[in-house]
Amino acid sequence: MRIVVDSPASPDVRPLLEAHWRFAADHTEPDEVHALGVAELLDPSVTFFSGWSEGVPVAIGALKQIDETHYELKSMHSAAAARGRGYGRAMLQHLLTVARRRGASRVSLETGSTEPFAAALALYRSAGFEDCEPFADYAPDRGNSFLTLVLSEQPP
Repeated sequence: MRIVVDSPASPDVRPLLEAHWRFAADHTEPDEVHALGVAELLDPSVTFFSGWSEGVPVAIGALKQIDETHYELKSMHSAAAARGRGYGRAMLQHLLTVARRRGASRVSLETGSTEPFAAALALYRSAGFEDCEPFADYAPDRGNSFLTLVLSEQPP
């Protein structure tokens, strides 16, 4: 998979971003959906990436800078037809590598806590993420999980 910095407004990646929004909306209470829209993903604090295989976008992900050493993973999504091929793990590793290069000491994320999010939670936990308290502007709620990874404790 080739991973590039991309625009969330690109017509090529919009279907994946829309699938991400639909998934979040279908499996999360309305007041607990924290998926970013295109305008939010275009903010200078966010870098959006797309992953391509055979000329087709198969995964997306973004890094949002919270402060000088803390980043958040956003908009992680793999195309349904491409799941199980390691694209999500490759995107996750790419985002962690970029965060390390930028001087991050910690990367955190928010995701759902119900069964539809089990594969995502397993992926993040297998990469060393651990449960944490809500961070940045998040408030605790019953349907979301908050995880963090201290990069200084993880090999590059």
